[in-house]
Amino acid sequence: MTERKADTESFTQEVDVLVAGSGAGAFAAALTANSEGLDVLMVEKSDKYGGSSSYSGGGVWIPNHPVLVRHGQVDDPEVVLRYLVNIAGDVVTPERLRRYVDEAPRMAEFIMRQSRWLADGFVWYKGYSDYHPDKGGNPLGRGIWPKPVNLGKINHDWENQRAREITRGSALPKGAWMTSFDVHDLIRLRWGVDRVQVARCLSRLGVRIVRYRLFRERWTTAGAALIARLRKATLEHSIPLWLSSPIIELITDGGDVVGAVVERNGKPVRIRARRGVVLATGGFDHSARRTSYQPEVVVGWSAGSPSNAGDGQWIGEKVGAALDLMDDAWWMPGFVLPPGGSAMLALSVFERQYPGQYIVNSAGKRFVSEPAPYTDFGHALIAGHRSGVSHIPCFMIFDDRFLKRNLIMGQLPGKGLAPAFFDHGIASKADTIEELAGKIGVPAEALAETHERFNRFARNAVDEDFHRGESAYENYYGDPTCANPNLAPIEKPPFYAVQMAPGDLGTKGGLLTNENAQVLRKDGSVIRGLYACGNAAASVMGHDYAGPGATIGPAMTFGYVAVKHITGAYGDLPANTPDARPAQVAD
Repeated sequence: MTERKADTESFTQEVDVLVAGSGAGAFAAALTANSEGLDVLMVEKSDKYGGSSSYSGGGVWIPNHPVLVRHGQVDDPEVVLRYLVNIAGDVVTPERLRRYVDEAPRMAEFIMRQSRWLADGFVWYKGYSDYHPDKGGNPLGRGIWPKPVNLGKINHDWENQRAREITRGSALPKGAWMTSFDVHDLIRLRWGVDRVQVARCLSRLGVRIVRYRLFRERWTTAGAALIARLRKATLEHSIPLWLSSPIIELITDGGDVVGAVVERNGKPVRIRARRGVVLATGGFDHSARRTSYQPEVVVGWSAGSPSNAGDGQWIGEKVGAALDLMDDAWWMPGFVLPPGGSAMLALSVFERQYPGQYIVNSAGKRFVSEPAPYTDFGHALIAGHRSGVSHIPCFMIFDDRFLKRNLIMGQLPGKGLAPAFFDHGIASKADTIEELAGKIGVPAEALAETHERFNRFARNAVDEDFHRGESAYENYYGDPTCANPNLAPIEKPPFYAVQMAPGDLGTKGGLLTNENAQVLRKDGSVIRGLYACGNAAASVMGHDYAGPGATIGPAMTFGYVAVKHITGAYGDLPANTPDARPAQVAD
């Protein structure tokens, strides 16, 4: 790496804190800087703000969140810390885990004070379990979700917010927006339980349809609702956000980061950051370099923002930053989709928790508990593929009763699979399991043996191979009328097989940081003035996933932590001094 001298006079603009990105972590950092009286600027590469956060479920995994405390869900921080050590302690420092446990609820309380749209903007859904209740997770759940928001009432620049493109026709009428918990209630309709709860859900949908038709109300939910609320808060605080303005390099002085070059309107703008640069630029989900770290993955399978190409990782690397966890992602298996849409996979959570299906590799064998947490499923899938037995694609096997009874890929029960799935060889159908095996290219004898063994487990309500259905998390979308909510025999022909592949919610690997969100070099030294959070930083969850919202919760927390460190909240000197000094540009 070489550096060339540059005078401070060549800076086009000066701010205290420059935040690159516009996901939840970036908004948290910007709001924190503003509250500390710092001059802050947000810059976003895309012409839409929100990043992968806007695409997400919007949950934040934050033990002792004020909303949890109001519901009596008060955690001993030591208990939470032990849980995180159990799932991530092999690759994440205790100091970083401790900082997260201590600061996450403080961040949440702070964020809720920033706007009336955030003060009463969150809700807890009892029973959506942490992903590892057997390792210290809470079976009632520590995840918090944003409440849906009426974009017409919030009245901000929502037309510039990133929104998930519709890739298939919706099964619901216009205006019938749904949260994931509405989906949970609808799924329970087919099980014939909680009829009052289901009736209330159907009533809510009916009211939404009527209000849409009468008033053209435009509601959004999940991650889009979270971003809408955060964006409203930054507008109320007059925090500037430049769209279509990628950060393209960092400016250094003696190894310290003192600013950055941002491209705006096709021209480079040199911005001095007197106190620090916070990289919240997302993962390297769609970078061509991804296959060098994750050769099994097809670029395009990710559900991360299409603008996520590792910009923060690569510019950090150029100034000497270390990278970590680059072989990992927030895995989520998905059904392969026919070509022609804007997505290659339909990610799967609840389908894998239904009874009456199992998933096999090319040898016709099961390899994991199908309803396992999605990152665990992804790890098992990729590890199996690396063993020499093809697991990509793998195949979900089910029968006609399952297809007619269940909500699959957003389609209402009974609709069936579109002909394109069969035309492109993604789905296969046969009257016998042996015939189905031939169509998908797996050994008939092995698949028949797997099928018989699975059905025996289902009838006995015990999965002797993978303990399916023994976790509160796995049960969430299961059938409570079954002895084991996740197990039921597959008996009614025709039988079906649908290809699945290892999709993800974004990559986990990124800039190595310490407990202050400061970016580190390979030797462990700090790059002063440079911070990272969200998927631009290597995950505080290590190779695991604590519960719903364990991506966005840490992103927001360490965005907050970065700025708190800049202001000396943890007993350190601010990362950069505000005095002017010569700067250098790293090539």
